[in-house]
Amino acid sequence: MVATAGQWVRGARVRTLPNSVAPVIVGTGAAAAVGRASWWASLLALVVALALQVGVNYANDYSDGIRGTDTDRVGPLRLVGSGLATPAAVRAAAVACFAVACVAGLVLVALTGLWWLVAVGAASVAAAWFYTGGSRPYGYSGWGEAAVFVFFGLVAVLGTEYVQAERVSWLGVAGSVALGAFSASVLVANNLRDVPTDRAAGKRTLAVRLGERRTRVLYVGLVSVPFVVTLLAAPATPWLLVALAAAPVVLPAVRAVAGGREGLALVPVLRDTGLAMLAWAVLAALAMALG
Repeated sequence: MVATAGQWVRGARVRTLPNSVAPVIVGTGAAAAVGRASWWASLLALVVALALQVGVNYANDYSDGIRGTDTDRVGPLRLVGSGLATPAAVRAAAVACFAVACVAGLVLVALTGLWWLVAVGAASVAAAWFYTGGSRPYGYSGWGEAAVFVFFGLVAVLGTEYVQAERVSWLGVAGSVALGAFSASVLVANNLRDVPTDRAAGKRTLAVRLGERRTRVLYVGLVSVPFVVTLLAAPATPWLLVALAAAPVVLPAVRAVAGGREGLALVPVLRDTGLAMLAWAVLAALAMALG
């Protein structure tokens, strides 16, 4: 059986792409706040972020598939687990995405002269692969959310700001914390959905370790962080209060998680959380630029 183009797109897990787009938007907004936004640098940063995101999705599909973790998964389509694509083909897709990210990243550092960022890029690719790859994947021992907070929050936002402004601002730090929390909450919701199958497969995610009740509390706490950050930063930048308008977007997801929904009923939570993240990012970035 050969996967169709549409199935490859579904396997790329498009709904997770706000995790890579939103940090670039916020990092660019932070750079604009100090008068140093660059359209070409932000565009290259976006290519890097998107290629890494799709690459890690295919890498997870490959690694989980060959381990048998996806055999009874209730979430989005997995190419290897469903038998629609061979492990070698999915691994090649992941490597191709990582190659695109590396090329775009090298162009970016060559144009900016910030060659030390090559090490940051290498760490990002390694983190993407070893999340579920290798002999001791850290995603199988409960460290996935911490890595997501660091790489999709701190590294992505502050890296985007730095390649444009060559400095890190307090607004950038605030935005990186907010986006890190948002991104981690998406993974928490994903792993909450998969607790029964992950536990059976021996995948000790943070959700498996905490149990469903405490994982639901963690999700609500994480999606609250961006709005707390908004309120804390508002006295210095009142325009930032417009980002509170993203709160209604995430409320359905909060109700679903806090209300005890399970399995497939949690799939829309990933979508709603991602949309709320994107809405917050756009509004916050505009506020930073205006401020």
